[in-house]
Amino acid sequence: MTGSTKDKKEQGFFRKIFSLISTTVKFLRSAINLIVLLFIISIIASLFAGNVKPLPEQAFLRLMPSGILVEQLTYTDPLSQIIGQGAQRPAETLVSDITDALQNAKDDPRITGLILELDFLAGGGISKLQTIGAAISDFKSSGKPVIAIGNNFTQEQYFLASFADEIHLNPMGTIVLNGYGNYHSFFKDAFDNLKINFHVFRVGKYKDAIEPFVRNDMSTASKAQASLWLNELWQAYSSGVENNRQLPTGSIDNYVNNMSQNLNLASGNGAHLALQHGLVDHLSPLPAVRKRLASMAGQNEKKDDYLHVGMHEYLFHQNLQLSETPSKDKIALIVAKGTIYDGEQPEGDIGSKSFSNLIAKVRENKDVRALVLRIDSPGGSAFASEVIRREIEQIQDSGIPVVVSMGSLAASGGYWVAAGADQIWALPTTITGSIGVFGVVPTFENTLATLGIYNDGVGTSPIADIYHLDRPMSPQAKQLIQLSVNNIYQQFLDLVANGRNSTPAKIHEIAQGRVWTGRKAKELGLVDELGGLDDAIAAAATLAALDDYELIDIKPTLNFQQQLLKQLSRGVQKATQNLGLKSVQSPLLSPALSQYAKQLLTQSYLGEKAPGHLYLQCMQCRVD
Repeated sequence: MTGSTKDKKEQGFFRKIFSLISTTVKFLRSAINLIVLLFIISIIASLFAGNVKPLPEQAFLRLMPSGILVEQLTYTDPLSQIIGQGAQRPAETLVSDITDALQNAKDDPRITGLILELDFLAGGGISKLQTIGAAISDFKSSGKPVIAIGNNFTQEQYFLASFADEIHLNPMGTIVLNGYGNYHSFFKDAFDNLKINFHVFRVGKYKDAIEPFVRNDMSTASKAQASLWLNELWQAYSSGVENNRQLPTGSIDNYVNNMSQNLNLASGNGAHLALQHGLVDHLSPLPAVRKRLASMAGQNEKKDDYLHVGMHEYLFHQNLQLSETPSKDKIALIVAKGTIYDGEQPEGDIGSKSFSNLIAKVRENKDVRALVLRIDSPGGSAFASEVIRREIEQIQDSGIPVVVSMGSLAASGGYWVAAGADQIWALPTTITGSIGVFGVVPTFENTLATLGIYNDGVGTSPIADIYHLDRPMSPQAKQLIQLSVNNIYQQFLDLVANGRNSTPAKIHEIAQGRVWTGRKAKELGLVDELGGLDDAIAAAATLAALDDYELIDIKPTLNFQQQLLKQLSRGVQKATQNLGLKSVQSPLLSPALSQYAKQLLTQSYLGEKAPGHLYLQCMQCRVD
């Protein structure tokens, strides 16, 4: 065999190998494309077929809130939603979804009762729970039964369960009530060990958001003010449960304060303890619960569950119904939820520019006669808060009344934004006030010195190095920042006094960073009336002299691609379940733990989005 013939055979062999590899790759690519195509077809089918099956003629409405109760969902990229869909439950539930479903179901003859399954609810605050509780009570007025079931009940889950006619607890379960607390991590020694110098500037004896930077514990003043509003919130919780369950006054305090003794008397059985204290009506394993619900609601076609319709499915059908002819006169509703930052921010936070764009939509709509601003915010950047307040002021200057409805929290910068409104409404358990200002500037000269790094140079003025965090802060620089803090605090007092028909001196007496409940804030004149969002909307209609109006939500505008992806994402979860698939993602943190982590990291994260280092932020307003 010649060398030439041998080479040709080797080339032919390798050519066949590469051809086989190429064919295999093409086959795999085609197979993958086919799988993707089938998946997309399944999604589209779920959008246009699976979701529009008729509702049962009679069924229970099932509420299964998951994650944190919120006024506005945190923005998630629709493509990420599609990728992450599957068995994973939502990390947030809209309060308005729950209340809308209950309001519609109350007089809907197809809905014969309500089932509360609360195992996946992570929390949301007493104010939001009260709002939902009021909607449950209104639903009950129709005479339809309300049943709550749970393997266990956390404190916030149980508050909603207490509105039910019957509460079923798993015999292996328990009810965990532990009261309210306000706890923080303190970093002084850690910063000292790292040799980081935190330069803190503030106005207000009670503006204790800076304490974690300079102390290892909570100050006496901070403990005193926190105790006042925490006790008021706990009183609202305990009295609400006692009223719902018709328990003697003090029953909940006895259950919590003497937990170890009470549990010992129940032989360590938490379920029996809850039954003995009247917190539940029945200890029922899952088969018994299903049997009870089936006897009330009827059985499904498979005879394996009771007849029910989920909240989102029910709302979907309600939205399909033809609405009444819309009124020409509109009341605009804008939700301001989250920390206030400069610039553009997605939903779930408040950006000065992005929020201004929403206000612009109100100004451009000639049919809008009033604006309701729903605030659920601890504050944030002083500059951004003022930008937003001025935008709201322009709305008022154009003759459109502005009514603020406070959610769970409208403090510090959140109150700055609200202060000039024509009316301010708050819930009795809203946390508000915190009228004060602070600034934080860390410098790292000592930290760097331990590494042998030093900074030196010359400047044309004593403050030329004011923005160099690797140098000590000069006395003049400290004075300049403190004067700026003082100035912003004075502006805060002036705008509150102007909006509340008071004087800066009188506002100063109740300010200085003090935190108040909505009930106390009304007594002090910081809010006008106590009530929920519906009350604020009605007040806006009165101010605008409207008998007939349409409420419109003002939201960020999505482009075509975002709208398409968002629409597709709604059907993915059902499609993946039909295909037997599960999410490729699994959350690293539970919703409650994620919320805590976010609050913890905010103390160091805020400066990245508010570079002025001057904040109207109520970091101490957290309830545990």
